[in-house]
Amino acid sequence: MAFPARPSATLALSLSAALFTAVPLAAQSTSAAAPALTLAEVRALVEAHLVVSAIHDSSDNRAAQQKNKTNQAQQDLQLQKRELISAALARKGLADSVFSRRRFLVSSDATLRAQFDSILAAMTGAPLPGVIAAAPLAPGAVAASSLPAGLVGTHIGHVVSSFMDTPDKSGFLPMALAEAKIASQHAAFAARTPDNLASMQTHAGHIIHAIDPTQAATGPGKGFGMKRAAGGVAQHIELAAKEPTASPNVKTHATHITTAARATMARGDQAIALAKQVQAATTAAAAASLMSQLVSLCDQFIAGTDINADGRIGWAGGEGALQQAQEHITLMLAGEKKP
Repeated sequence: MAFPARPSATLALSLSAALFTAVPLAAQSTSAAAPALTLAEVRALVEAHLVVSAIHDSSDNRAAQQKNKTNQAQQDLQLQKRELISAALARKGLADSVFSRRRFLVSSDATLRAQFDSILAAMTGAPLPGVIAAAPLAPGAVAASSLPAGLVGTHIGHVVSSFMDTPDKSGFLPMALAEAKIASQHAAFAARTPDNLASMQTHAGHIIHAIDPTQAATGPGKGFGMKRAAGGVAQHIELAAKEPTASPNVKTHATHITTAARATMARGDQAIALAKQVQAATTAAAAASLMSQLVSLCDQFIAGTDINADGRIGWAGGEGALQQAQEHITLMLAGEKKP
């Protein structure tokens, strides 16, 4: 079975996201004293991760074939996939347990994660996760020449480039990413002071403000809100798809983008509910327990989460988030380019 040696930039984004969300919670509880990885070990992890992801892709393609739709065929393919992954890791000098452990170390350490993302970007040519690739006009913007003609392109432009109602006139997706990052940062700040109830409650308010400023009037956010911005992504992509001139390509990816954006909005509601419980907590211990859940949820605003534990994060099934929306906008625009 042949595997691609160099994944596409879009695929590489999802590879990085999958790394940070597929680790079982049971493994996380034993990470406090884990040693850091060397740069060489991080590079080896990236190489192994790319090989494993290629195996996932090849296996998934075979599983989607009509001849393999029987339960027995699906079970056989899953078994073959596990065997191929174990063999591939062995060739890299890694046991399955070591690979899983190093994945968690990277997922739980910001410095290691930055190293991983940088190495992955250098190997694949992908932009760093959670970042809209800069276009000639401005960071986060897409040149008008890259958008479809007419109202289809206008609505897509509102998502990726500019919308008059956002504070900095950016598109809905860059705004959603900016607010999501602020929420995630303040969740991390709160988690650093598990014995300080007042600090955790202050940051809980900041998280709410970044998600939905109508529920917390002041804070470090942009004043627009991640939830509202994600809603704008879904609304305007749907408007683009409903235009009579929308291509099948636009209509297909619009479904993917809308689904991922709305899943992000749902996570926003869950995070607000948790943050309000932190604000209502009467002890630091109670608030810290809730805050650990909130940190994970806020991180998922961009990366999404691997609900079915297959090592990948897709747009469907509640897994997708802003990164998956970004990936499918990139695919949508690529499909609209004239040959």
